[in-house]
Amino acid sequence: MSQPDLFVVCRNCGSEVSPYVTECPYCGQRVRKRAPKIERGRRGEEPQRRRRRPTLPRMRRGEIPGIAIEARPYATALLVVASLVATLVAVSGVISSSTDLSIDDMGGLFIKPGDEWWRVLTTPFLHNNAGYAFIALFATGLFGSSLERRFGWWAPLFVFIGSGAAGAALAVALNDLPALGANGAALGLVTAWLVDDRMALGRGDDRESDLIGAYVFAAVLLLVAVAWPDASIFAGVGGAAAGAVFGLGLAQLKR
Repeated sequence: MSQPDLFVVCRNCGSEVSPYVTECPYCGQRVRKRAPKIERGRRGEEPQRRRRRPTLPRMRRGEIPGIAIEARPYATALLVVASLVATLVAVSGVISSSTDLSIDDMGGLFIKPGDEWWRVLTTPFLHNNAGYAFIALFATGLFGSSLERRFGWWAPLFVFIGSGAAGAALAVALNDLPALGANGAALGLVTAWLVDDRMALGRGDDRESDLIGAYVFAAVLLLVAVAWPDASIFAGVGGAAAGAVFGLGLAQLKR
């Protein structure tokens, strides 16, 4: 590409003038018909526009990284309410006073179920101790809500029922009975949340989660069997293992 001359000479007065003027500034003589165009870049090249990097809005008050605050944990609330109602009905005698309905009748797992394997699905909803029920259902509400806001209403239902049933089945297989309450189901929710959180960190998504609190809940839910004999420690172990597997599956949905 040709470059413009550094200067041109006026034929009238002999002065060196800029090549970008049409008249000599010294004598007024016309030196050219039009000034050359100023090259702003190479031919065929379009000026590059600066791309603005996309930015996310600032987090609102009460919002947790990786969780949609708009979602309401209705499914988790349903699990907690169903457990509370079933436990109160069985323990308080609201119905049993007239129909002799007991925790065993409602699906509690006290002995090997024989052909009543449906009990592994119902026993996580039944507690015979207020302290045990409070710990298990508080953990259910906390970690179930987190999973529900992250994945949807089906996630806590699937993990709670699946982990509770897996834990109860392991207790039956190892003959560690009775196996009442939601220690296995709640532990499944805790470990599913933990596994998904650690998988997210491995992908570079640091949610700044409170891991110490999760580990404390896991330890307490495992040790409730020491304080309350009707809770099976193997049901807790089985529920935690099932929850970890579910957590691996849930983590794949967020890739």
